[in-house]
Amino acid sequence: MTIRKSRREFLEDSMFAAAAAAAFAAPTSLLAAEEKQSKSPNEKLHVAVIGLNGRGNAHIGGFTNRDDVIITHLCDVDSKFHESKVEGVAKRQDGHKPKFETDLRRVLDDPSVDIVSIATPNHQHSLQAIWALQAGKDVYVEKPVSHNVSEGRRAVEAARKYNRICQAGTQSRSNPGMIEAIEFVHSGKIGDVKVARGLCYKPRKSIGPKGVYQPPKTVDYSLWLGPAQMQDVTRPQFHYDWHWQMPFGNGDLGNQGIHQMDLARWGLNVNELSKAVISYGGRFGYDDAGTTPNTQVVVHDYGDKSLVFEVRGLVYDKKLKESSVSYKGSKIGVIFEGTDGYVVMTTYHSGSAFDKDGNKIRDFNGGGDQNHYNNFVEAVRSRDVDHLNGDILEGHLSSALCHTGLISYQMGEQVSPEECLERMEGIKTTENVRATMERVQDHLRDNGVDIVKEGVTLGPMLPFDAKTETFVDNKEADGYLTRNYRKGFEVPAEGKV
Repeated sequence: MTIRKSRREFLEDSMFAAAAAAAFAAPTSLLAAEEKQSKSPNEKLHVAVIGLNGRGNAHIGGFTNRDDVIITHLCDVDSKFHESKVEGVAKRQDGHKPKFETDLRRVLDDPSVDIVSIATPNHQHSLQAIWALQAGKDVYVEKPVSHNVSEGRRAVEAARKYNRICQAGTQSRSNPGMIEAIEFVHSGKIGDVKVARGLCYKPRKSIGPKGVYQPPKTVDYSLWLGPAQMQDVTRPQFHYDWHWQMPFGNGDLGNQGIHQMDLARWGLNVNELSKAVISYGGRFGYDDAGTTPNTQVVVHDYGDKSLVFEVRGLVYDKKLKESSVSYKGSKIGVIFEGTDGYVVMTTYHSGSAFDKDGNKIRDFNGGGDQNHYNNFVEAVRSRDVDHLNGDILEGHLSSALCHTGLISYQMGEQVSPEECLERMEGIKTTENVRATMERVQDHLRDNGVDIVKEGVTLGPMLPFDAKTETFVDNKEADGYLTRNYRKGFEVPAEGKV
């Protein structure tokens, strides 16, 4: 892989670097960004989008909405996307057709590529980002930025070593409504925030019976597996349903929930991993090929405050009472619980603040995904990591909180609801563990789940060293911080990126 300098140096020295720096002080909007853009072919940044299903479509839209970038490469291990995606992008950029590749490494060897935008399955994110950074590319990588704690930290290390711009796909950080809400929380206007609560109440159907299935004929399965060991396909639907299998995905905690985990950590204003973590839950309601929990509670200990996350993934009856399918008016959002009030964010960019009596005192609103792509491109031109709203370090920390929560769950044992509650009440936390568990049990009962009969998977309380990003005197737990990588797809060790 070669690192191109001459054209990049021209871009870095161009007037757009100064313009982007000046624009950053104001809230980012698509219109404002367009006013700063140039249509000159010599000044366009060349983008390669990796992964063309799902979030890849959003990446394509985010970059083709700008005049100062052009998508020159598309890459996916499934060749069925070749013709349709190439033609679709060409229509959005005045007939300029991107080149299609199935192997990312061929894209990285092309010195004309400035930016690599990664929207592949979770287990590929860190390795592909590291490869791109090593090749001298700037990177936009989807959430979660890693499949485990260690490889996320290696991505941060690579970004710093190669002096590249690397944005995590946590787009709420660029939305004016969310920025205002977090500033409101930080200002103390709801008092001392003791709990930040992320919610992912998102119904998920069974992914079908576990078996042995063939990958699509259009898929290069070895490339799809990447860092994961060679193994059979055990889910009926190849694409997307990998989210619910541990070797590839991180459940809804690391899929949808990473957004809310990131906001909860941001609101608490904590810039390292927690002192300890515990989790309980299960995969209730169906027996299928999935191995991640569809119902889960994670409690992170930050000493005088807690970060709590709740996942509810059962496909519930829409006629159920509202208290069973939402909390304080939010289903997929984040709640900051202060001594003088609370803030409820119900979307990526909107929500409201309330006093202790539940009276609304302020609304927050404004934003869209385009803000995050604009912020990234502006930082690429300014060459200033501090201009990023979602730097890779922020993405790593929030992703790692999901991973450590899953580690406690994976190390868990089946216990009765009574024993689960007893153990949870025995931990030191600012969270009301009884109230949370009662809500979970109500939700399960409303959906016909006999939690007394089925039991609950309760993980251990795992003390954690935030400085070394390892568990305290627990080799078993440390074993979950990384994985055994397949030959040719190894994430480099610390100091070797």
